[in-house]
Amino acid sequence: MTDPVRWGVLGAANFARHFMAPAIHEALGAELVALATSDPAKADPFRAFAPGLRLHDSYEALLADPAVEAVYIPLPNHLHVEWTLKALAAGKHVLTEKPIALQADEIDRIIAARDASGLLAAEAFMILHHPQWQRARDLVREGAIGAVRHVDAVFSYDNRDGANIRNRPETGGGGIRDIGVYTYGSVRYVTGAEPEALEARLIRENGVDTWAQVTGVMAGEGQRFTYSALTSMRLFPRQEVVFQGDLGLIRLTAPFNAAVFGEAQVELHRPGLSVTVERFPAARHYKLQVEAFCRSVREGVAYPVPLEFSRGTQAMIDRVFAVATDISL
Repeated sequence: MTDPVRWGVLGAANFARHFMAPAIHEALGAELVALATSDPAKADPFRAFAPGLRLHDSYEALLADPAVEAVYIPLPNHLHVEWTLKALAAGKHVLTEKPIALQADEIDRIIAARDASGLLAAEAFMILHHPQWQRARDLVREGAIGAVRHVDAVFSYDNRDGANIRNRPETGGGGIRDIGVYTYGSVRYVTGAEPEALEARLIRENGVDTWAQVTGVMAGEGQRFTYSALTSMRLFPRQEVVFQGDLGLIRLTAPFNAAVFGEAQVELHRPGLSVTVERFPAARHYKLQVEAFCRSVREGVAYPVPLEFSRGTQAMIDRVFAVATDISL
């Protein structure tokens, strides 16, 4: 692509500063041109790698900038739908942090706005752009482990900061919305299965879930298997996903924060204690995500993680909350 997609970022969030803004700056086919923040000092870390960055003092001003073609939205969860719709109404393509909405029917509004505008709108579900996940999906669908019989997914970290948006109900916080999107959506992606029956047990603090155990049965694409997922914002950091079949097992060692939590690896365990390990030390999923988005904008190729997929994951999240029982430990 000789004509890069010109990006703006709504808000100088820490996550944008450390991960997504550098990814936009470095991605092939992308150019970071604008940032919206009311505090000019917060723009300095962005200008350190993008010195020509234009600064807007409001989100509305950035959306009115004719030089900006695509917008990345890293705002708190409860603002995602509002500003995604505003970006589309302003004629911008938009990539919004997960979860893009707090209810599945809110994503229907975004899909309708996307279709009416002819623009690209997507949830920033970066892990599915990583080759470890694409490889896991290929292995499962090629029958490398036979029929999937059980899947375990775990994602935990320890965040006890009461001021953090993840610990505040008014900003759409909670562990399920922050990381359940990974433990649920990744399994849907690899297997093509949807929840058939679910049970959930939650621990809540100050109105947000800090620990969630989900068990049940998932089915689809000729497979039916048991499922178990644990998410927590109050446990020692851990992340792992295991797909267990009747002929083998696939284990992902750093499935959600590749290169931060550890090296991305896909282990294939077969009979006779045979283990094959594929490593992906150089893959950078945030950059790959931006490049995929830009290809869709410029070349019209289908975006790998459409809103319809994101809606399915949000529907699963909605279902978890609907069936959940509160417990204490």
